[in-house]
Amino acid sequence: MKLSKIICAAALLLAPVLLQAQGKVSTRSHRVGDFSDKVTQVVLTGNALVSNALRQEVVAGWSASAFEFCTLDQFEKRKTQDNYYFLMVLESQFKDEDMPGVSFLSLLKGGPEAEKGIGSMYEVIALPLMAAMGGTGRELTYLGGLLKTIQEYTLEAMESEKVAYNMERWVNRNLSKKTILIAREDVSETVTEKDLAKCQNGHLQVVDTSVADKAFLDAAGNTLTSYVVAPVFPGKGSFCYKMLFEADTHSLVYISKHKIEARKGGVGFLTEDLKKLSK
Repeated sequence: MKLSKIICAAALLLAPVLLQAQGKVSTRSHRVGDFSDKVTQVVLTGNALVSNALRQEVVAGWSASAFEFCTLDQFEKRKTQDNYYFLMVLESQFKDEDMPGVSFLSLLKGGPEAEKGIGSMYEVIALPLMAAMGGTGRELTYLGGLLKTIQEYTLEAMESEKVAYNMERWVNRNLSKKTILIAREDVSETVTEKDLAKCQNGHLQVVDTSVADKAFLDAAGNTLTSYVVAPVFPGKGSFCYKMLFEADTHSLVYISKHKIEARKGGVGFLTEDLKKLSK
């Protein structure tokens, strides 16, 4: 997977890699074991709207470590220092894409390897935030949920190799007792009305986007709401990311992706996704 700036950690089934450092075996849990003791630098980049929202959400909800805000220039000067972690929005470009398709909210660890470029930095977790060409505004609604999930995952990864090596398995949970509200704009245009009718029941409902997002903002009980991230102009190698958030806790509890191809379906939840979730 070739990315322009960063390798996305939201890939399926992360493979364990043992790193040799000064004669000692270093696992993923070991690599992030100092997270709570370090300072997280929150990098505010060129998108003023997203940067302002990120600042507000971090002030309101970041508690897993000490934090400071910094500019992109300051990041470049500090990225090689191993006493910092960096939280920032980064664009990704997969192997067959002509341009970056999706921006991820990423947590990176500083260190000497950053001299080789940002793609060489140790990535703790990265979650899809919005299309690289710009968001719809919904990314501001779910930004707090992504931040919460990054903290929860990293703290648990510090203690568990099982968690550290498989972020997706840690995220995905039993959804059977929850009401799932799928925003209408998050449903692929390839889903027929007939299939949509079959999938909707008391457990899963397709609703107006404003209804789903309001349920999230109102912290509705026993409810999950959807959010989909994909490129504005999908290319041959582009992916679509489908997420569900627990409304009352704002935690991410489901993430899945598919390659956007004519035979597979367009952007959004596919018929096969809806059938699975409706059970």
